[in-house]
Amino acid sequence: MFVFSTTNATNNMTTINAYLNFDGNCREVMNFYKECLGGELSLQTVGESALADQCPSAIHGQILHAMLTKERLVIMGSDMQGKVPFTKGDNIALSLNCSSEEEIVTFYNNLSVGGHIYEKLGIMFWGAMFASFTDKYGIRWMLNYNEHAQ
Repeated sequence: MFVFSTTNATNNMTTINAYLNFDGNCREVMNFYKECLGGELSLQTVGESALADQCPSAIHGQILHAMLTKERLVIMGSDMQGKVPFTKGDNIALSLNCSSEEEIVTFYNNLSVGGHIYEKLGIMFWGAMFASFTDKYGIRWMLNYNEHAQ
């Protein structure tokens, strides 16, 4: 749930994607979606990431970030739940790739009011601004802004 190595396919426009969380079978599920939908699949394991030294070796083979793209279709996923408990059926978030720092701050301030914050808005190890929270209606959101991907 942590790494976003995405660019905005529509060139500096805000985009929204489904972000799916899994309980250890992200690779299998994302390969299935690739077979069904086509496109290109990129997978990053925990062991291949900057988090590797901070994580037990037992999870180094789990998927930290997956992205299936086909034209404007983007589905992202991960085996990593972060601070969000895994509950099958509740394992999807709306992921907003924002087009500016001002936009991500505005969205964060507006959408998180009355909700539960899992990850406060801040700069993450991959260099982007990121936040994760559930809004007051129980919808999970992930906001990302990477000025270098614009």
